[in-house]
Amino acid sequence: MITGKNYIGSTLSSKGTKTYKTFNPQLNIENDITFSEATQEEINEAAALASEAFKTYRNVSGIQKAAFLNAIADEILALGDEAVKTYCSETGLPEGRAIGERGRTMGQLKAFAALLEEGSWVDAVIDTAQPERTPMPRSDIRKMQIAMGPVVVFGASNFAFAFSTAGGDTAAALAAGCPVIVKSHPMHAGTSELVASAILKAAKRTGMPEGVFSNVNSSGIEVGAQLVSHPAIKAVGFTGSYKGGKALYDLAAKRPEPIPVFAEMGSINPVVVLPEALTNRGTDLAKTYAGSVTLGTGQFCTNPGLLLGIKSDALTQFVKTLSETILTIDPSCMLHPNIATTYEANKQKALDQEGVTVTAQYDTKIKENYARQAVTTVDGSTFLENTQLHQEVFGPFTMVVQCDNVAQLETIISKLEGQLTGTILGEPSELPDYKNVIEALQNRVGRIVYNGVPTGVEVCPAMVHGGPFPATTDSRFTSVGVSSIQRWVRPFCFQDWPNALLPEELKNENPLGITRLVNSSVTSAKI
Repeated sequence: MITGKNYIGSTLSSKGTKTYKTFNPQLNIENDITFSEATQEEINEAAALASEAFKTYRNVSGIQKAAFLNAIADEILALGDEAVKTYCSETGLPEGRAIGERGRTMGQLKAFAALLEEGSWVDAVIDTAQPERTPMPRSDIRKMQIAMGPVVVFGASNFAFAFSTAGGDTAAALAAGCPVIVKSHPMHAGTSELVASAILKAAKRTGMPEGVFSNVNSSGIEVGAQLVSHPAIKAVGFTGSYKGGKALYDLAAKRPEPIPVFAEMGSINPVVVLPEALTNRGTDLAKTYAGSVTLGTGQFCTNPGLLLGIKSDALTQFVKTLSETILTIDPSCMLHPNIATTYEANKQKALDQEGVTVTAQYDTKIKENYARQAVTTVDGSTFLENTQLHQEVFGPFTMVVQCDNVAQLETIISKLEGQLTGTILGEPSELPDYKNVIEALQNRVGRIVYNGVPTGVEVCPAMVHGGPFPATTDSRFTSVGVSSIQRWVRPFCFQDWPNALLPEELKNENPLGITRLVNSSVTSAKI
């Protein structure tokens, strides 16, 4: 049952007077439950609990943490229809999307559990002592990754399960040994409370310390700012707008003890359509991309918002087919009236720019909070001169840039801001002629796609969901896949430490049987 209260550890709390409700964008009405925004006192209590929990949780074994994560997945499934119905009422998304995203969330938790059970993720490195070395003996030096401390995770608006309360950031931080305080997204606070209850049931079931998880509500920016500023917090995870992520990043940098903010802040995901592919498969590619642009009402961080090609009759036909096809797709509901309003405003801002031509815009009457998809074109020189055209329009919108030649195409790509993904649509025979274009694109993105669509992020160890600023605040890390655990740990070194007092991962006996780098050799053997 949803109470509208904050979870301060396992305790429900509502000490404040500021309240708000979530909104059903499909019905265009407020949902019934009133949520209580967390006070500074409640934030302090959650932070104190997390700090105290860290003293114990950091030393919980990988097997025990794995049991905790697996239990969270089980408890989320046990929420049943209530969680799915709440998700749909707060996002306007269909039941199938809710069920699929719930499965992805559970899969992420189980993947981190498997990582912990195997154990080698700590990157143990051992250089044994060399007392006879000349001219100076070498000490015994051993290194591994250790948890940073309490982490704040901000729920994302567009993934109420997979990038929110028990999403990838939370799963990775808990796997690393960091207690988590979630700042629930105000658009789906009910879903967040239900998932929080599942996490806390799992914590109790598996004997995790009080304070290992808290969930706090907020309708504005104050609670988030207070959390990031709190001295007990050691790192932050955020998925959302550039404005929000950059504000948190700057705030964290100004603290007496600056902390890392791992923020994913949006992307226009450039797609390069090469000439032979346009000639041979232009019609099919246009139809495929009409579907990708409108998928999920364009509310994915990997939505293809920019298509780049060299001027030709084939590119003209591609634009025509894309524009015709996108108008045959029924509009769908956006996540919230505010998001729908912002989409229309940003789309109109793009349409009003000099040199932009509208080739398709859905003009038939639509329901409240539904989005009108649009396709535009612009010359390469105009795009280069006007950086306003580089900005993300969050929704079912894309812009086709018609370049004069290969040199201009390469220049445009090299001047783009950092992006999550880049895509090359081409034939194998023409790729060698565009080596510089491909390398320029590689320099601006975290993932490059060949002959596919950027929408859809596979949760697997090889995935990189990140990219150069401003796509993310740190391009060295991914927010999807088990390697995302590396955001919440730091390297720590023991020198000449007694074997009996070393962590299990670094002991001579290698009791966990993990893979280690010992004296420059990869091995799982004892020393």
